[in-house]
Amino acid sequence: MSSRYLREDLTFSQANIQILEEADVAGKKNLYLKGICIEGDKRNANERIYPRHEIIKAVETINEQIRNGNSVLGEVDHPDDLKINLDRVCHTVEGMWMDGHAGCGKLKILPTPMGELIKTLLTSGVKLGVSSRGSGNVDDRTGHVSDFEIVTIDVVAQPSAPNAYPTAIYEGLMNMKYGHRLLEVAREAGQDNRVQRYLTSEVKKLIRNLKI
Repeated sequence: MSSRYLREDLTFSQANIQILEEADVAGKKNLYLKGICIEGDKRNANERIYPRHEIIKAVETINEQIRNGNSVLGEVDHPDDLKINLDRVCHTVEGMWMDGHAGCGKLKILPTPMGELIKTLLTSGVKLGVSSRGSGNVDDRTGHVSDFEIVTIDVVAQPSAPNAYPTAIYEGLMNMKYGHRLLEVAREAGQDNRVQRYLTSEVKKLIRNLKI
């Protein structure tokens, strides 16, 4: 069983997000998001179940990285893979912990271009969500996840699949060889009028040839 790209979204209210402003040792004020990052022991919107013990292990791995001095960087919106894109970084994951069956976290907003954008949105009253990004094995029969690892937690404007792709299709592409290139081609096609005219013509031909 091969490991899959896994992403789970939570809205502002689902994550029970708190917006905090705290001063560091130098007296500089920083903005933080605190709340639920992933829910366990329940079937979620993607028909997956993350056992509590899997989340505990994933949370501990994140915390170990932080203890070892490694920065866990998070991005704005939905990245296409497990890699961190530095131009889209808006926060660091300061730490994670368990609260019942849920894995919770605290995110520190950074003074990067994307971080400043997030800060402006939050202080303007925009309710942002969070999205866990990681990998694991999924039992297609039961939906149970095993060997789960969290790569990071991202901040999302509207938890949904990128560019309105259904989540199952999007994740399927990400788990395919050359899936990223296929997604790029699909996006490019959506912006090319010639391609759109060709596709429209071919779909009309297909409909005419259907025998109903």
